[in-house]
Amino acid sequence: MSRFAPVFVIVAAALWGIDGIVLRPALYNLPVPLVVLIESSIVALILSPIFMKQYPKLKLLDQKDWLAFFGVALFGGAIGTMAITKALFYVNFVNLSIVILIQKLQPVFALTLAAILLRERLPKIFFLWSALAITGAYFMTFGFSLPDMGTGNKTLIAVALSLIAAISFSSSTVFSKRALRDVGFEMGTYLRFLFSTIIMLVIASFMGDIKSIVNVSSTQWWIFLLIAFTTGGAAIFLYYYGLKKITASVATICELAFPLTAVVLEYFIHGNILNPIQWLGVALLIFSIIKVSGINLLGLNWN
Repeated sequence: MSRFAPVFVIVAAALWGIDGIVLRPALYNLPVPLVVLIESSIVALILSPIFMKQYPKLKLLDQKDWLAFFGVALFGGAIGTMAITKALFYVNFVNLSIVILIQKLQPVFALTLAAILLRERLPKIFFLWSALAITGAYFMTFGFSLPDMGTGNKTLIAVALSLIAAISFSSSTVFSKRALRDVGFEMGTYLRFLFSTIIMLVIASFMGDIKSIVNVSSTQWWIFLLIAFTTGGAAIFLYYYGLKKITASVATICELAFPLTAVVLEYFIHGNILNPIQWLGVALLIFSIIKVSGINLLGLNWN
């Protein structure tokens, strides 16, 4: 099954594309912290039998393991998920596929963080491909135009949130490689959502969003359950299985299924399509990311 590990990451990434375009925007009237809290709580509850079965293995984890899982939950489960969810809630103001494609800057941030946190050396060519990736992301979002810096520009806000999500998920990837070192992907998935639930409970309580749970409609509860069993818990389950068996650089390439799925769905469901200049930006972004990850394959160690 190890030979098929990249396929699991591809399937997980495609599910995230479905989540961003089809499912998550339907929750737009709810507070973002509450959305992330409910999602994490449902998945943690579903995976509780795994926790009970593998509870003795927790004794083998040291302080660094627990800190790694906390980092995964904080950056990936809380900050990153809240940022991308809020960005996607601007459904009436920005092409959703742009918001998702912006996240493909993750390898640039991930490799930079790996250099800082894991003391990995980056070749000089990395900075060239990173600059081209950022340029491609700009063209994809704004074309040849300058961004409107006036207040209330929803595109600019959505892009800023997407960048926060990209940085957060990049941090989560680095922490995930460390967190999965001493546990299986099953327990890793559970601990990710358990810590995320605890963190989001604190945030939602502090923001006063818990009381808004009465506003969740029956249809939205079904969407939450669908997310938990497909694009949420199940996708992370598949992703962790693949990530444990391949390098993060290979996983980055496989994750291109995420934005590509989003672009296709955005066209068929919402009728939105990128213009030629934006497509040029997409091509430049994806090509640069492949080159960035290729550098990692040749010289960097994520283990």
